[in-house]
Amino acid sequence: MTRRPWSRRREGLLATALLTPSVVVFGVFVFYPLVRTVYLGFFLQDPFGISRRWVGFDQYVDVISDDTFLNSLRVTGLFTVFTVPTSIVAGLALAVLAHQPLKGMRFFRTVFASTVATSVAVASLLWLVLLQPSAGIVNTFLDSIGRDRVDLLGDPDTALFAVAATTVWQNLGVAFVVCIAGLQSIPDELHEAAEVDGHGPISRFTRITVPLLGPQLMFLTVVLTISAIQSFGQIDLLTEGGPQEATNVLVYELFKTLPTDPGAASAQAVVLFAIMAVLSGLQFGWLDRRVHYGD
Repeated sequence: MTRRPWSRRREGLLATALLTPSVVVFGVFVFYPLVRTVYLGFFLQDPFGISRRWVGFDQYVDVISDDTFLNSLRVTGLFTVFTVPTSIVAGLALAVLAHQPLKGMRFFRTVFASTVATSVAVASLLWLVLLQPSAGIVNTFLDSIGRDRVDLLGDPDTALFAVAATTVWQNLGVAFVVCIAGLQSIPDELHEAAEVDGHGPISRFTRITVPLLGPQLMFLTVVLTISAIQSFGQIDLLTEGGPQEATNVLVYELFKTLPTDPGAASAQAVVLFAIMAVLSGLQFGWLDRRVHYGD
């Protein structure tokens, strides 16, 4: 039985009416700024945007060949490598511990998940107090055991690790919540059957738990990678990109460039967007084929 033409037109009008608000919002707040940023990246501009001169792709070539930008790219890569795997492994380990049927685990689940409600500003200030060189808790502890004081945030060799530790601590909450939700969805019968077949705890974890947590681990990998590449708040509050550019990630370099050279900052933003798009595509393309969705 075929539908009448007026019925199809009515459904088409209804679909258009429902989709139009979303298209308008995306167009105004997502697509237009993106296209505008790409366009501005083709111009040399003064800090006020009054004088503008077309330079085309030369602006992008200058940006990706600039030593400061390349250093920011390297720092961002290291920061992502330090934070993403560590956050996922630590969150998964805590989730496995909290999944045990022991008394009082509800309290520990609340504690482990608490950082999910912590903002970047609060986490950064907390760690700033902990790592403060003169009166921080870390140096107070080192004094008590007779060891020399350290300035982790002021030393170029340790500053990136200190900022990464702050980020990992903040990521623990979301990684734990996602992993514990995944663990609770795995039927106990699978582990019981594997135990009867002679599989030990490690074998059950690697052959059952990790494969069935594939969707959750893939989600965390993609989301935390994007979050690491976009990191700004903890860098601004803890180190301001220093010392000696050791923590000058891409977004912070863009933030510093914008007031003096808006055109170059626009080109940097486009390059940053391209990097995230390529990385997300590679992650989805590579990880999606290895994820078990339980069909």
